[in-house]
Order: sequence, then C-alpha cells, then structure tokens
Amino acid sequence: MAADIWAVADLLRGDYKRHEYGQVILPFTVLRRLDAVMAPTREAVRARDAALNIQNKQRPLELAAKLPFYNTSKQDFSTIAGDSPQVAKNLRDYINGFSPNVREILARFDLDNQITRLAESRILYQVVGKFASIHDLDKLSSHDMGYVFEHLIRKFYEDANETAGEHFTPREVIKLMVNLLIAPDAETVAGVGQVINILDPACGTGGMLTTAEDHIKAINPQAEVYLFGQELNGESWATCGSEMLLRNQRGEIFFGNSFSNDGYRGKRFDYMLANPPFGVEWKKVQKEVEDEKDLGYAGRFGAGTPRINDGSFLFLQHMISKMQPVEDRGSRLAIVFNGSPLFTGAAESGESEIRRWILENDSLEGIVALPDQLFYNTGISTYFWILSNRKAPALRGKVILLDARDQWEKMRKSLGDKRKQISDPQIEHVTELYADALAVAADADHPDHGKVKVFGTRDFGYHRITVERPLRLRFEITEDTLAALDVSKPLAKWDGRDSLIEAMRGLLGTVWWTKKETSAALHGAARSGGALWPSTASYEKAIWAAVSVSDPEGEVQRAKDGTPLPDPDLRDYENVPLDEDIDAYFAREVTPHVPDAWIDYSKTKVGYEIPFTRHFYVYTPPRPLAEIDAELRDLESQIQKLLGEVTG
Repeated sequence: MAADIWAVADLLRGDYKRHEYGQVILPFTVLRRLDAVMAPTREAVRARDAALNIQNKQRPLELAAKLPFYNTSKQDFSTIAGDSPQVAKNLRDYINGFSPNVREILARFDLDNQITRLAESRILYQVVGKFASIHDLDKLSSHDMGYVFEHLIRKFYEDANETAGEHFTPREVIKLMVNLLIAPDAETVAGVGQVINILDPACGTGGMLTTAEDHIKAINPQAEVYLFGQELNGESWATCGSEMLLRNQRGEIFFGNSFSNDGYRGKRFDYMLANPPFGVEWKKVQKEVEDEKDLGYAGRFGAGTPRINDGSFLFLQHMISKMQPVEDRGSRLAIVFNGSPLFTGAAESGESEIRRWILENDSLEGIVALPDQLFYNTGISTYFWILSNRKAPALRGKVILLDARDQWEKMRKSLGDKRKQISDPQIEHVTELYADALAVAADADHPDHGKVKVFGTRDFGYHRITVERPLRLRFEITEDTLAALDVSKPLAKWDGRDSLIEAMRGLLGTVWWTKKETSAALHGAARSGGALWPSTASYEKAIWAAVSVSDPEGEVQRAKDGTPLPDPDLRDYENVPLDEDIDAYFAREVTPHVPDAWIDYSKTKVGYEIPFTRHFYVYTPPRPLAEIDAELRDLESQIQKLLGEVTG
C-alpha cells in the first residue's frame, strides 16, 4: 500500500523537489482514506442533508454517516477524477463539503495552495486519478495505517534531512515501551469501570497513543481510554488528527509547542509516553521557558533548565508536572532519550540538578538500554526512562538498570538507518526481565543476571571535590623573560617599562630558587640601572608573572597568612560517592600519590549522573601479540599474491 502511494512521486518529479513530495502525498493519502471510509454511507448523508431544513445539521449528519465526520458535497474521488477540466473546482468543492473537524485538519496541510500548484503544473488531474485508483485504504486498521504513514514519513524526512529522531518511532519500539509502562498495572487496568487518560506531549502521527490504547483494550476491552496529544509539526498533527477521527477516539490532539503553549495546563494523566526530538535546541522558546522556571515548582521547570541545544529534560519535566497526585491514583510515564541525559552536565549544572531532583524525589523507576540502529533516521543508542510516583514498595529508593542492547534481530532489508528490529519474543523477554528485575539481580545463577542491576537512588550522586597542589616556582631572567615583559599588556601603559627591562638585562642567565632573593636581586638591578620599580600592584604582578617558572623542585608559594597558594595547572577533581566520607576517600585514593595535595572544601559541589555503560562494561582481554603478528603476516602474503596477479 505504501509503495502504491509513493508511486505518486513519479508524477511530482520535476515540478516538486524530493523533500517536497510529502506536502502532496500525505494530505492526499489522508483525504483518500477519509473518502474510502465514507463510501458506504455517502448517499445516506447526502439524502439527510437535503431533507434537513435546520441551521445546525452536524449531529444528524454524523448519525447518518455513522462516523464523527461527514461530507455533504456531490463529489467524491471517482467523480473528481472523471472530470479533467473541472478537477480543481470539484476538488475544492469536495473539501468544502467536509464537516468542520476535517476542514481544520486539511487546513494544517495547506492543501489549497498545493491544489493551485498542482493545477498550474498541469498534474493535478493525474495525481487525483492515481489516488482514486488506490483501493482498500478503508480496510486498514489504525495500526496498519500507522505502518503506511511510518513508511511514507520516513522517506519524506530522509530526503528533507530532518533532525534525527524528530518525527516517529518504529512500532515494535512503541510496543515494548507500552509494555514496560503498563505491564505492572495489568491487574488494575483489568478492573471494572476503568477510565484511563494518556498523554503524549510530542505525539507526531499518534503511533504511541494508539498503541497504548490497543494494549489497554487487549487487557480490558471495557476500559474507557482517552488519548491526549500535542504536536508542533502541522502535517504530523493533521495526520494524527485524521486517525483519531477515523477511530472515533475520545480525547484531543492540541496543536502547538508544548513548552511555550501548554495545551493541557492544570490537567493530570494516568499514563504518559513520548519520543521527543533528540538534541534539538529550545532557543525559540527560551523566554517562555525561563519565565516559567522563575515560578519555581509552581511551574513546570522548577528543577532547572538544560543546555540550550537539548530540550530533552524540558519534555521530561513537562510530563512530570502532569502526574496524578499519588493520593489519587498516581501516574507512570516512559520517555525515549539518547545517552546525553544520563551524564551530560557537570555537578550543579542544569542537567545534573534535574537528575538530582528526579532521584531525590524517588521518581525514577528504571532505565532500559535499547539496541542501536532501531530508528529510521538515526543509528545512535537510545534508552527508555520509566518514572512513577507510585513505585511498588519493593522498588522504593531503588532504580532498575536493564541492558537490552543485545535484544534484536537483523532486518531482511534496511530502512534508512534502521537495520535492526526487536521481535515479539524479545519484547516479551525484556518485559519479563523488567518485571522480575529484583529477583534477577539478586540471583547470580540467573542466565540474565549480568543484564540487570539495581541501585539505590543515592548511588548516582557524588561530591565533586577540588584537589589542589601547591604552586612551586623558580625564578629566572632569560631572553624569553625580557620578551614577555616587552609585550606584557599590563606594563604597556607604564612609562618605566623599557628602563626596567634594560636594567634587568644585566641579570640574563640568573636563576633563583626563592622569591625573597629574587626580589632583592631585581630591586638591586633596578637601582643600579637607574630604573624605577613599579608602585602599582598590577604592574608588579606582571613582572613576577614573567620571571616565574613552574618547577616541581621550586619554592612553595604562600599567601600572606602562610597558607600555600594553589597551582591552577595542577588542579584536579575527584568524584566521591555521595555516601562515602570525603576525607577517608581522599586519604585512600589521593594522598598516597600526591602527599602535598589538599581539598578546597569551598568548591565542593554535589552532582548526579547515571553512568549506564560503565555499570555493564565487561573487560575483554586483548588477543596475544603472537596471534596478531601471525594474522598480519598472513594478510601481507595475501596482498603480495594479489599484487603479483595484477602486475603479472
């Protein structure tokens, strides 16, 4: 089906650039699907419309259509495709005959301008005819239609070189994500009278939302599920909106930026899931975000803001702000991240403070590492973060790390950067591993014991200590010293510079090992040469900077109170686990190597990071050198043989 639809590109070639094909194919696909779904009740709607003599006909016409939308036009794709001279007029008449909810969707596609452009290019008739010949669009489920849109959107955004991970998520990845999100609540979801609200604040074409509802319905067909989403891209929003209409789905899809125009301010949800753009900057909405940050925890971004070039943590905070209070029923959420949010940002940076807030509030339940090459337009590794404000008692104060990077199978045919997929048995396996994480982590004999680790929330915290070492200097006069004095910016404004440099020339080659004797020698040279010694601190500092040389055997420099001055070039940092005594750590790990070092306690900071790969690193010893040498010799002989064949 997707291949048949994509064949329309042959008609567009030349009049449209490759990255513009989606501007035609997506809206016409949606329009043709709506047309096919309305076919059985088309005549009933027209008859009902003609019989009604009232101003507000919406509800009666929806009943006649047996759908949440309708079309009162005398046109359809077959009649439009059968009248070449009037194709543009008839198509516009058909679009204007739709109910307001469909017209709003089509407006986001900017379809009227595309009709004009296609007509001016004299290919509108062929495009309509091609879509009219595509059958069975009405027979596809929303899930299968999702695959069609997935294939089409992948091709559009590949050609447009869109940002990696910005538009949609493969269906099997969504299925695993929904499993991990909802599986722990299976018994609750199966209960009588369940009304469940789900939010995706970066919903794209709605695949995550519809998959989540399908999963819940499989557990409890009687559950009432309301889907809510927000999307910034007009075409994606319109595609999602059309599928929600076709499903007669309860809920709402809001158009706009989730950061600057929150479509669900004050609302709370039972489940949330999202695959926000990876590494996309939020500079355009910086003012709105900063204003809300200033509200503290009364706003959505009270924990802080990340770097301007990655809004991932803004999405997560946005979702956390919409959790149901735990005294009501609480919430669970899952979000797709790349590796950056795990560790980016030093202690007390925006990212570190956000991680600290999440962990200290015991909101993070688990992180699951996924295989690379799962997504269509990026091959990078990705992670599920799963958060809850109603964690099971056994998981309180704990975080699950699950390494599922080996749970994949090779695709028969690559699709963009997607070369791997997760099979249904693997989805089940990862879901079971996550559910049994505590038992698996505690059982050293379990075959997947090495894939699951459980940590306390404070295990990811650390004190960032500043390790100082004394500044040791020797002092000397060389040609380089005099050249440094000559070009020194602070001394450029001092009239006595040149005469002092000339006076010092008599000390060329002299080295001193204490500052006291150096000072005496320099002052003596200045007096002997008739030069002035500067009375300004900045000038004197510039002179000492020029004559000083760092030397491990040099004199320790001290402040006026006698304490050693630190050497900035030797300054180092250590991350001390949060619950470990800093002085004990320092005595064990630092002092044996650098006995003269000390801690500058005034610079100690608290940070949080989640070094996922470090916890699952397995050392692989290098191959024996003899084996490598033998292999190289074998390769060399093969190369010589091939060269001999080429040269004869």
